[in-house]
Amino acid sequence: MIKITLKDGSNIEVEKGVSILDVAKQISEGLARVATCGKVNGQVEDLRFKLNENSNLEILTFDSDIEGKKAYWHTTSHIMAQAVKRLFPNTMLAIGPAIDEGFYYDFDVEKPFTDEDKENIEKEMKKIIKEDLPIEKFTLPRDEAIKLMKEQNEKYKVELIEDLPEDAEISFYKQGEFTDLCAGPHLASTGKIKAVKILSSSSAYWRGDEKRETLQRIYAISFPKASLVEEYMQILEDRKQRDHRKIGKDLELFMTHPLVGAGLPMYLPNGATIRRILERYIQDKELMLGYNHVYTPSLANVELYKTSGHWDHYKEDMFPIMKMENEELVLRPMNCPHHMLIYKNKMHSYRDLPIRVGELAHDFRYEDSGSVCGLERVRQMCQNDAHLFVRPDQIKEEVGNVLKLIKEVYQNDFGFPETAFEYRLSLRDKNNKEKYIDNDEMWETAESQLREILKELNIDFYEAEGEAAFYGPKIDIQIKTALNHDVTIPTCQLDFALPERFELEYIGQDGEKHRPVVIHRAILGSSDRFISFLLEETKGFLPLWLAPLQVKVMPITDKQRDYAQDVSNKLRQNGIRVELDDRNEKIGYKIREAQLQKIPYMLIVGEKEVEANSVGVRSREEGDIGSIPVNEFIEKLKEEIENYKK
Repeated sequence: MIKITLKDGSNIEVEKGVSILDVAKQISEGLARVATCGKVNGQVEDLRFKLNENSNLEILTFDSDIEGKKAYWHTTSHIMAQAVKRLFPNTMLAIGPAIDEGFYYDFDVEKPFTDEDKENIEKEMKKIIKEDLPIEKFTLPRDEAIKLMKEQNEKYKVELIEDLPEDAEISFYKQGEFTDLCAGPHLASTGKIKAVKILSSSSAYWRGDEKRETLQRIYAISFPKASLVEEYMQILEDRKQRDHRKIGKDLELFMTHPLVGAGLPMYLPNGATIRRILERYIQDKELMLGYNHVYTPSLANVELYKTSGHWDHYKEDMFPIMKMENEELVLRPMNCPHHMLIYKNKMHSYRDLPIRVGELAHDFRYEDSGSVCGLERVRQMCQNDAHLFVRPDQIKEEVGNVLKLIKEVYQNDFGFPETAFEYRLSLRDKNNKEKYIDNDEMWETAESQLREILKELNIDFYEAEGEAAFYGPKIDIQIKTALNHDVTIPTCQLDFALPERFELEYIGQDGEKHRPVVIHRAILGSSDRFISFLLEETKGFLPLWLAPLQVKVMPITDKQRDYAQDVSNKLRQNGIRVELDDRNEKIGYKIREAQLQKIPYMLIVGEKEVEANSVGVRSREEGDIGSIPVNEFIEKLKEEIENYKK
């Protein structure tokens, strides 16, 4: 007998060699029916996995965590591949993983899948589910696995197997006439899947390499209940309405054009207004906190990045060299080397520190054309960047102040709940010395200091190896967007390396020269990504202070046009962004159009308003407010803008 410790801390004894599914049945038949896989000593395993020693066991279901869902979705991906092979026998299979939401499978087919093809594939999947085919796992030695896949004319599977070690034992899963190379885990039979939905299809390169074969990828999802599919489709529809690219087009905020290039958006007047206000907002906050703003060039000599270390660790993400006379220039990917030189421009005393250098700077990243996305991922971005040069004894206070500023911006001023953010302590991968500055003592000191700061501030965080910058660890604030994208926007990084590489110094209290420490930080991240995030969170219903057009004035007839013009002028003189809609259209049409433009306030002007020197106010949120004197309305707007609460 062996002892199994369950998630709740209780223990049960079972026969050696029983499967995870057997243990689930011993606990309850209900649990066995919904189990999808298990975690044995923290490792995800198939339900068929045999327990041969004392172990910690957590039995996962679709509802328990993401790994439970992924086993369910991975099983469904095989069902989809089986359906495709039945309908298109000459298809060659590539890969079909579960992802954070659902799954996809890549196929080598003669022509792209049509909508009718996808409908037929979904129908065939439902047939396979109804057949309730047992799913069986078996393993083969590497040479026999290659032979099997060659017999089935699956060249992509052969390539995957050939990449594995020669002594590897290769696992397969079989259901009916269908066999697929797979590590698992999978459910016990196809009948365990209850509801499926094909979502979309697209092209994809084999192994993400644009020089390799072009495949057809089908995205799909599955759930234990049909009602969950309906709910998910509603979520997708909501996301479609939140997509910042759609909002940007509808509200005329930004555009792209192939003559300009992929990943290079152009801001239209409305979008430029939003960006200008945001950038002034964050600059004003930084000035109040003692930052000094600078301007530095977007081009630099390659030698600058060789000195900083970016050339060795980051050149694959930089644009190619431009040779000019006796110089080799590159578009900069970040601003920190420039700021190091600004600090070094003169000698500093310990009394001068901290020195906070900020900039709204244009940076350039060599993003693949397939990965650029609206404003969220671009090739040119405007970074809300700053570098804080501090003494070692100032690190905790300055990092703490950065984290407080992040909370003030995101929670106080924009009203985002604290639960929307996760704090990640991004550490180096100790086994990948080539990716990072090679200085063990520096890394251990920097990582332990950031860990200590987070604990002292009572901030919940998790650690992620391999996510650090090449020069130092960082605190990343991870945000799950309304479109379910996991993005990093604000960040705070600790750096002992660049001050060393640039030989930065200050004169200490002892009269000797000392090295400062650099804190890299970004609050809005890039203006572009922050705007995309904000549009998706708000559906384009921006708060009054940030709305590109705050008020639209609409006379009912031409008789009120002069008065409406006077009202517009008065609002504009008081700093309100206003537009007069004096077109010869019915007032109802004008109101509906203004609502689609998501304008916070509409002012309706008729004879009654002219006589009373007032305006009829219609709010985006509250509807008709009624008639208000013009001066009183202006004061109301000023107060709302001053508070700039969401």
